[in-house]
Amino acid sequence: MNRFIAQGKTPLAAHVSTDGMTMWSVKEKLLLGLTPKEYVAQAIRNPLNWLFAVIFIFGGAITVGRFIFGLSYVTHSSYDYPWGLFLGWGLFVMVPLSASGFMLGTTVEVFGRHDFKPIERLALLNGLLGYLFAVIFLQVDLGQPWRLIYPMFVSLGPAAVLFLVAWHVATYLSVQVAELLPAFAEWVNWPGLKKTVKSMILGLTISGIILSTLHQGALGALFTYAPGKVHPLWISAPFQWFHFFCSSIFAGLCMLIVVSTLCKKFMAWRCDDNFLNNLDRLTLGLAKGSALALITYLVIKIIGVAHDGDWGYLASGWGQWFMLEMFIGVILPIILFTIAIKNNMVGLARFTAFITVLGIALNRLNTALITFNWKLYQEIPHWREVVIVITIYSLFIVTYRFILYRLPILYTWKK
Repeated sequence: MNRFIAQGKTPLAAHVSTDGMTMWSVKEKLLLGLTPKEYVAQAIRNPLNWLFAVIFIFGGAITVGRFIFGLSYVTHSSYDYPWGLFLGWGLFVMVPLSASGFMLGTTVEVFGRHDFKPIERLALLNGLLGYLFAVIFLQVDLGQPWRLIYPMFVSLGPAAVLFLVAWHVATYLSVQVAELLPAFAEWVNWPGLKKTVKSMILGLTISGIILSTLHQGALGALFTYAPGKVHPLWISAPFQWFHFFCSSIFAGLCMLIVVSTLCKKFMAWRCDDNFLNNLDRLTLGLAKGSALALITYLVIKIIGVAHDGDWGYLASGWGQWFMLEMFIGVILPIILFTIAIKNNMVGLARFTAFITVLGIALNRLNTALITFNWKLYQEIPHWREVVIVITIYSLFIVTYRFILYRLPILYTWKK
C-alpha cells in the first residue's frame, strides 16, 4: 500500500477524486481509489493475506464439517463441560474486550469529554465487531442459526439469565450499528442519514450504557447456575455480576489501547494527523481509567474471597494459580500503569494494556473452562475446535481491517 501512497493514489478520504472534478463511485471507494488490477496486486504482496487464505481454506472446511457431522465432530463438550472454546473464548472473552464502545460513547457523549473524539469511532467499531462475532461463535456452538429467534420470541423464558443476555446483546448490537451509521453516511454521501442519527445519539448512548451494564453483569450471573462446578476462588454468587461488569471496564479500555497501537503501527497511512497527534495523550487517559477500574476490581475480588471464607483455598495448587492470575492480570498492571501515568511513559502504558488483555482472557477462560469441574478432570479442547476458533477470529481481523481501510474511523472525511 505504501507504494501506491507514494504515487498519490491513496488514501481515499473524500467524495471527489484527485482531479477535483470527478466523483468517486462506490466501486472505486471499495477499491480505495485503485484499479482492480492494482488492488489485487497489493493484496497479493501482503504476506498476511496468504496466511489468512490458508486458514480460511483449511478452517472453513472443518467449520462446514461441524454443521454436517454435528458438534461431536469438533469438540469434546459434554454435560460435564457444556462450554468449550466457542463460548469460553468467543463469548466470555470477546464480550468484555468489546466494552470499549459503551465506555467511550459515555465518555464523549454523556460526560462531554470531546478530547477523546479522535478514538471514539474506533471504540464503537471494536464494540460492534466484538459483539457480532461473539454471536457468530455462539451460532457455531448451537449449530442451528435459524432457531435463534426461538428463545427470544417463541419459547420465552423471562426469568432466565440467558433470555436476558440474548435480548440485551441483540438490542445493543442494534444500538452500536446506529452509533456507527454517521461514519457510513459520510462514506456514501448521505448527509440526511447522518443528521438523523446525530439527533438521536444521546439517547442511543444512554441505551448502550444500560444494556451493556446489564448484559456484562448477566454473563457473570450465568455461573451462579452451577455454583458447585466452578472453583470457589473464581465464583462468588453475591459479587459475580459485579466482577464481570467491573472487569469489562478495564478490559474494554485496554483493548482500545491495543487496537489503536496496532493501527498506528501497521495502518499509519489510513490515520490522519488528528488521530496520530492525539493518540499518545489519549492512551495515557485510557490508562488512568484502566488503573482505577483495576483497583476497584482487586478490592471487590478480595471482598468476595473474604465474604465466602475462601482463604484456605489459597494454600492449594488452585490457590497458587489464582494468585498468579491476579498478579499478572491485575496487580502488575496496576503497578505498571501507575509508573506509566506518573512519568508519561506511553510505551509502558501500551505494553501494560497488552498484559491486561491477556490477564482478562485468562480469567474468563479459567472461569468458563479451566476451573470448571475442578473436582473431576481437566478438559482439553479438540484440535478441530481450536482450528475453528482461529478461523472465525481471523475472519474478525479481516472484517476489522476491511472497515478501517474504508470508513472514516481513523481519519476525518473531507467534505
